[in-house]
Amino acid sequence: MKSIYLDYAAATPLDPQVLKAMQPYLGRQFYNPSATYLAGRAVRKDLEQARSSIAQNLGAKPVEIIFTAGATEANNLAIAGIMRQFPDGEVLVSAVEHESVLAPAKEFRHRLIPVDKQGIVNLPKLENMIGKQTVLVSVMLVNNELGSIQPIREISQILNKLSILRKSRGNKLPLYLHTDAAQAANYLDLHASRLGVDLLSINGGKIYGPKQTGVLFVRAGVRLLPLVLGGGQERNLRSGTENVAGFVGLAKALDKAQSRRKQESKRLAGLRELFLLDLKERTPLVIVNGSDRHQSPHILHLSFPGQDNERLMMQLDELGVQAAVGSACSASKDEPSHVLKAIGLSDALARSSLRFSFGHGTTKSDLKKVAELTGQLVTGNR
Repeated sequence: MKSIYLDYAAATPLDPQVLKAMQPYLGRQFYNPSATYLAGRAVRKDLEQARSSIAQNLGAKPVEIIFTAGATEANNLAIAGIMRQFPDGEVLVSAVEHESVLAPAKEFRHRLIPVDKQGIVNLPKLENMIGKQTVLVSVMLVNNELGSIQPIREISQILNKLSILRKSRGNKLPLYLHTDAAQAANYLDLHASRLGVDLLSINGGKIYGPKQTGVLFVRAGVRLLPLVLGGGQERNLRSGTENVAGFVGLAKALDKAQSRRKQESKRLAGLRELFLLDLKERTPLVIVNGSDRHQSPHILHLSFPGQDNERLMMQLDELGVQAAVGSACSASKDEPSHVLKAIGLSDALARSSLRFSFGHGTTKSDLKKVAELTGQLVTGNR
């Protein structure tokens, strides 16, 4: 049978139109955009056009867009770039963040914001956690394992209220909000001012763009310290010759993602619902992990009680179905995901869980076949 790919949360294929946009810069327009001769300046103009396109999709100014080698670098730059300025400061991150947020946060004074059983940040607890030395709060827009959508706008409103109170008491420390939007760009509005964020990370490899490309939105007036020193590119925040082909491709991918997000969200939400109904008929004990109401349409995280998820994943793989036991960045670890622990899932249920994630190539017939195969494997009727 043909291969059925259901791991779009891990990686998306390169869109043909994105590849076409990139190709000139992989060949005849190879010039360094920092070069001062005409050919180099022409490439610089195209790079800045890509920056402007991304800025427009984020409701931002071009100067607020910093190109990076993916969301991991963008997240590290956001957290370390802020926190290194405040030796006594504290960063708060949600307990379900990606490792590229958790790991840099651990280098500084930090605490984890608890989440409920659906993986959503507890807003009253977050508000109570923000102290005099809190400088940065980082909460992802869409969780990469569960698909839960976080209330970023509401978090922003809490931070704004506390910032005003802080200033009235003579505390001059800033209070910034960062969101990792790597899983959100295909399906949600990324307008930075509507979200109310100071920093926002995007990953090209999740939106049918090239891998190792990304963006960090940095609101005007927010100061960062760089991670990479050298030639002073990207406003001295990310030195190194720019990946023009990659960033042009990223701009094209983001433009396509944002222009079709409503249509694609509706399509995938329908497919997700049909797939889940089919699975429940075949495997009545299946448990859905994530949010009932605040849920991205492209992720479905399920527990199959009594099953071994790695064995089930490999059995599906042998039958041509590519799913995941969790985040691609943590799947190799021999312990349950920190995300599943944070929502209170038992080790037994965590070890029986699979993540199915959908994308452009996902069809109703594919999901019907996957539901049939999964049901046969889980019930032992194959």
